[in-house]
Amino acid sequence: MIFVKTDELKCGMRLAKPIYNKKGVMLYERNTKLTEQGIASVKNFELIGLYILEPAEPVPPMTEEDVEFERFQTMSVLSLKDDMQLMIKKKEPKGINRLIDSIVKNYGRLYVRVNFMQNLRSKSDYVYKHSLNVAILTAIITNVLNIHGDEQKEMVYAALIYDIGKLYLDENLISKENPDDSEKDEIKKAIRKGYELLDYSYKMPIGVKRIVGQVQRELYFDKQAKNEEDKRLFFGTKIIMVADAYDRMTAMKLDEPPASEIYAIKYFKSHTDIYDEEIVNSMISGINIVVPGTCVEFNNGEKGLVLRINIDNVLKPDVLDFSHNEIHELARTGDDDGYHIKDIMKTMDNRTVIDKELLKKYSEMLEKKKK
Repeated sequence: MIFVKTDELKCGMRLAKPIYNKKGVMLYERNTKLTEQGIASVKNFELIGLYILEPAEPVPPMTEEDVEFERFQTMSVLSLKDDMQLMIKKKEPKGINRLIDSIVKNYGRLYVRVNFMQNLRSKSDYVYKHSLNVAILTAIITNVLNIHGDEQKEMVYAALIYDIGKLYLDENLISKENPDDSEKDEIKKAIRKGYELLDYSYKMPIGVKRIVGQVQRELYFDKQAKNEEDKRLFFGTKIIMVADAYDRMTAMKLDEPPASEIYAIKYFKSHTDIYDEEIVNSMISGINIVVPGTCVEFNNGEKGLVLRINIDNVLKPDVLDFSHNEIHELARTGDDDGYHIKDIMKTMDNRTVIDKELLKKYSEMLEKKKK
């Protein structure tokens, strides 16, 4: 599988991932060969490129959940883009309440973990994809924390629009991790302009604006509040801060590789002064990170397969070491002793490598060992 930019697409290339329209209808299935009409559609959708199968490469497996998540992301990003553009023009967004309801319905009421996947983003669509992902993570976290109803919807709403001011920025600044002082000033000005846009939406709940204001202050401005009362962050603010950081760290960008989920979790665990530990644990409980069948890399460079999760510590599951055909119960080792997981093995399109057949074979071995 390779990524091919839109301008370099050619007729006959086979799709590694499906293409959807704004309504979420699949236009081109995986393994479909591109035609001139298909390439024109890709350009009309303003896609930066496509994942293409190598000439003799078989179609990689995708679960129904993975396909649905990707379809939902594609459809929702286009909807959010339309609404954000209306807000930039100081007009009332038309579909944002439907989008909020859809996010809550699909990801804010589940009783199972979600396969949260990152899709490739460019400088031109970064704000839309980042905002949507933060909103999805917010719905997942609030659900685990049993926050529902209007309160949950307000938090999801705030997650969708807190970064709208970045649309005023030059594209090179939108996702820049370490801006200099002058660039920080530009970002602050853009964020303020974005906050002012909220005054033009008379239908927006007042709680949304309050959360957005706090999130922006925490992420982009000096955090020194005027008094003790101002220092109390809303729970929605804390949730969005965790979701924002996780998505930024693990996002797929054209010009740099994403940080692994393992790195992100370790980062949160070492910065509990910034990120609420209960919220971080709720996010970990709501998404699949190191699930059975996941192929991983150990700290010594060797590879392994996750056989059983550890509910108490997601980073310490039971793992099969391929090199020695040995099972390691990582929960029994200290943080600095022996084996520990360094990274998760991924496909070209950033999906977790899962080996279900090997999992089935060695799960029986694990059960015998437990007895």
